Amino acid sequence: MQTVILAAGRGTRMRPLTDRRPKPMLPVADRPLVAHTADAAIEAGATDITLVVGYEAGDVRDYFGDERGGVPVEFAVQSEQRGTADAVRAAAPHLDPDEPFVVLNGDALYDVPTLSTLYEGTPAVGSFRVDDPSSYGVLDTDDEGFVTGVVEKPADPPSDLVNAGAYVFPAEAHDWLDVDESDRGELELTDVLAATCEAYDVRGVAFERWLDVGRPWELLEANEWKLGELEPRIDGDVSERAELDGPVVVEAGATVRSGVVIEGPVLVRSGATVGPNAYVRGHTLVGEHAKVGHAVEVKNSVLMEGATVGHLSYVGDSLLGRDVNFGAGTKVANLRHDGEPVRQMLKGELVSSGRRKYGVVLGDGVKTGINASLNAGVRIPTGGTVKPGESVLYDRVDETDAGDEASDHGATGHAATDDEATAGED
Repeated sequence: MQTVILAAGRGTRMRPLTDRRPKPMLPVADRPLVAHTADAAIEAGATDITLVVGYEAGDVRDYFGDERGGVPVEFAVQSEQRGTADAVRAAAPHLDPDEPFVVLNGDALYDVPTLSTLYEGTPAVGSFRVDDPSSYGVLDTDDEGFVTGVVEKPADPPSDLVNAGAYVFPAEAHDWLDVDESDRGELELTDVLAATCEAYDVRGVAFERWLDVGRPWELLEANEWKLGELEPRIDGDVSERAELDGPVVVEAGATVRSGVVIEGPVLVRSGATVGPNAYVRGHTLVGEHAKVGHAVEVKNSVLMEGATVGHLSYVGDSLLGRDVNFGAGTKVANLRHDGEPVRQMLKGELVSSGRRKYGVVLGDGVKTGINASLNAGVRIPTGGTVKPGESVLYDRVDETDAGDEASDHGATGHAATDDEATAGED
């Protein structure tokens, strides 16, 4: 079935990681986030894919080319982000108007068996059961279980099924894409779903596993999911004096030196170097050409391409952007001593990550001096620096700056801890 994947958004809540690339191209295990969506769609039954691109569109085009897994790939440009219905309307010229079509969010992970069930019939909408649906779009259903509409962030949710951003629309829906602006000033695909519900019995298909990747800690969770699916494989150069335990993948061109202990699931990508005498554990991605050096411990973290943690450092539950460089002795705190979830500034608000253990988020090219300390929940902007011996206690990303780099001086808000909750590492 013809499939549209929405990948035009910037992902401002994911800053600073999205200062120089679109959120769907952030790494999740061995490929970008949106590639997992595309691969799941192909396995479920996509016959051709149209990727809707916008911000940093060249990254998406360069990665996918004109086919993936034998399925043709085309691109549609949404020049201005005006909502999901507008994005699908941009893709319409690439679709057969006489055939049904699937729409998927390019920043979400879907389990393949359920997605295959979604593809089996028209029309349908994907859902996921949550304990507290009040902050989501919630599906309303009738007595027979058919979906009758979506209620956005209701105080009294009609069900525990939230909209998973996966739709199968009938051919007639091509004519229903010209919707009115919502109260948010956007053209919403849920209005197209509402029109479909009026004309058809719409199946609700509940995903066994689904993840909307909108915030930094959800990128960690996405990597935990996909790294957890690794099958052990050693194609790179691993010292006889290294110890590998559990699902560990060392790609061709990667090097693991003597004295290293790796406890999977861990992926060491091509060109990366680990050791000597380093400890890597948990769900960890060591990206292409990244370096984990002597007496370094990395736990449950993502080191993106070219990131370097060279000497005597600890990184836990953190996201390090491309070409980050840690000075010797840099330490990351990743938990609150009061046992409460670590909090992080997002779009001017202090938000709970829901995670007891959560470290830092560093933009591309961040550099720390020797013996620096980074507090749990801190973000440092693209190109930011930390002085030798400095303790960074507060968030440094300037939310008022939507440009490529933000100021790396001053505090824009509290990070994870406060005077009553000091941070540690674990």
